[in-house]
Amino acid sequence: MEEKGDGMRSSPRQTWRMVKGPRRLPVLVAIIFAAAVAAAITAAQSADAQSTSAGSSASVSAAAASGGAKNVILFIGDGMGDSEITIARNYHLGAAGEFAMDTLPMSGAYTTYSVQEDDPATPDYVPDSAATGTAWATGSKTSNNRVSTTAGTDEDLRTILELAQRSGRSTGNVSTAELTDATPAVLDSHVTHRDCKGPEDMDELCSQDKKANGGPGSIAEQSVDHGVDVLLGGARGSFEQTIDAGPDEGKTVVESAERQGYEVVYDADAMEAARPGSKLLGLFAEENMDLLYSGEPAKANHDFKPQTCKEDQLPPEQPELASMTTKAIELLEGNERGFFLQVESASIDKEDHISNPCEQIGETVNLDNAVAAGLEYAAANPDTLVVVTGDHGHTSQIIPSPQGGYFDEGYEYDVPGEAATLNTADGTTMTVSYATNTFRDENGEIIEGEDSEDSHTHTGTQIRIAAQGPGSEGVLGLTDQTELFDTMAISMGLDASASASASASTSASASASTVPNTGGFAPAWLAALAVALGGLVLLVSRRVLRADG
Repeated sequence: MEEKGDGMRSSPRQTWRMVKGPRRLPVLVAIIFAAAVAAAITAAQSADAQSTSAGSSASVSAAAASGGAKNVILFIGDGMGDSEITIARNYHLGAAGEFAMDTLPMSGAYTTYSVQEDDPATPDYVPDSAATGTAWATGSKTSNNRVSTTAGTDEDLRTILELAQRSGRSTGNVSTAELTDATPAVLDSHVTHRDCKGPEDMDELCSQDKKANGGPGSIAEQSVDHGVDVLLGGARGSFEQTIDAGPDEGKTVVESAERQGYEVVYDADAMEAARPGSKLLGLFAEENMDLLYSGEPAKANHDFKPQTCKEDQLPPEQPELASMTTKAIELLEGNERGFFLQVESASIDKEDHISNPCEQIGETVNLDNAVAAGLEYAAANPDTLVVVTGDHGHTSQIIPSPQGGYFDEGYEYDVPGEAATLNTADGTTMTVSYATNTFRDENGEIIEGEDSEDSHTHTGTQIRIAAQGPGSEGVLGLTDQTELFDTMAISMGLDASASASASASTSASASASTVPNTGGFAPAWLAALAVALGGLVLLVSRRVLRADG
C-alpha cells in the first residue's frame, strides 16, 4: 500500500486508477517489460534443467552449429580416484611432484553413481565400469553390467563415438585391457551384459543380442562392425571366436575384420609399421595386456617393512600406452574433419581390486605417460580438447606409518584389511591400505576359496576430472558423469538430439532429480539484469509523469 496525503492508504488498484490518460503508458511498459524478462528467466531455467536430465540436451543441439574442437582425446584411468593419483605421484615423483595430468588448467569433480536395474529412478551408489562408461559415452545413466543400453528396458543408447562417426570424424579406441572389456566396449557396442565379449560368450547373458537371433552380436563383433578406425588393446581370445550368423558366419572375428578392411597386428613392431590408409586392429595379448611395474602384494597383519617396485616389466612385444596413443593419433589425424579417441589405462582398477600397490602405481604412470603424449599433440593442435578422468573410486588409501608423526610414540596401530609400505621418491616411506574386503592373508596369499568376486571393491565417491582445450570449462565445479558427454558433444559441435533412445528417459530419471545443474544460463545474473533494466524503465516513466504533471 502507498501512503496518501491525508494519512489514508490506497490499494494498488486505486493507485493505478490515479494515473490517468497517457501517464499510464510508461508504467504499463515497465510492468510488461519486467514480466517478459521474468518469463524469459523461467523458460531458460526450465530448458536448462531438462537438458541436464537427459544428457542429450537442447543446449548440445543449440551449440552443434558452432562447436570448437576439431579433435577430442579422452583419457580414462579405470578405478583412478584422487587416492590412486596421489599414491602414484608420491611414489614416482614425490609429494610435491607434478604429473602431466596435473597440468590441465580446468579441473573439477564429478559424481559416478549408476541406477538400479529394477527401479531406474533409484540410484545405485557404487557403480561398475560398464555403467560409468555408459554415462559419459551416452549421457544417460544405466544399471551396473549394462553396456550402452537402458536399465530395465534394454534399449540401445547412441554413443559419442557413433555421433563422431556421423559427423565425418575418424575414431579410435585404445586400452591396456581387453578391447571387449567394459570401458572400451561402451563406445562401440550395445549389449545387456558386459561379459558378452565374444560370439561364444552370449548364450547365458545376452542371447537376444546374438547374431543368430537377429541381434548385433558380441562386443568383439560390434566393435569391428562399427568400423572404428583404430582398435588397440588385448582380447585376442575373444576376437578368435567364431561368428554364428550373418555374412561372416563360420569365420572368426579377426577374419571378419580383415574382410572389412582392417590390418590386424599382434606386436609393437607391427603396430609401429602400420601406415595410414586402412583401419588398424591391434591385439597384443590373449586377455589383458601385461603391466609396467611389479612388486609384493599388500598383506594382512602388515609389518611395515618397505619395498621398492620393480619397473620396466612390460614384455617388449607389447607397446606401452603412450606408444599406442601416439600411433593412434598418427593414424587418425589425417582426417580434415578431426577425430575422437578414447585411451584407457585399465589395470589401475584391476590391481587395486587384488591389493597390488606396485602394479597399480605402474599403470597410473602408464596413463600419465600417454597423457603427456596427448598434450604434446594438443600443444601443436590447439583445436584439440583433452580430458583426463577416472570412471569410479576404488579401495586404496594412504594411511599412517609408524615412522611418521601421526601417532604418539608407543601407540599400537592395528591396520585394517591388507597393507603395503613403499619407499617413495621423497626418500621416506608410504603405507597403502586396502580394506573394502578381506582378500589376502599375512603372507600375501589369496585366502582359500576367494576369487575375483571376493576382491576389494569400487567405492561410490566423486572423482577428479580435468581438461584443456575448446569446451574444457564444462568440467569445472561439481558435475555428473553424464555431463562429460555434453561437454564433448558441445565442443565437437555434434547434433546430439537423437543421442538417446526413446526409452532412455527412464534410465536418466535418477539423474534428472539429483544431478547438480552447473551449466547453461546463470539465473542470478539474469535476475539482476532484469531488475536493473526494469528500474531504468521505471525511472524514465517517472520522469515522463513529472513532465506530464
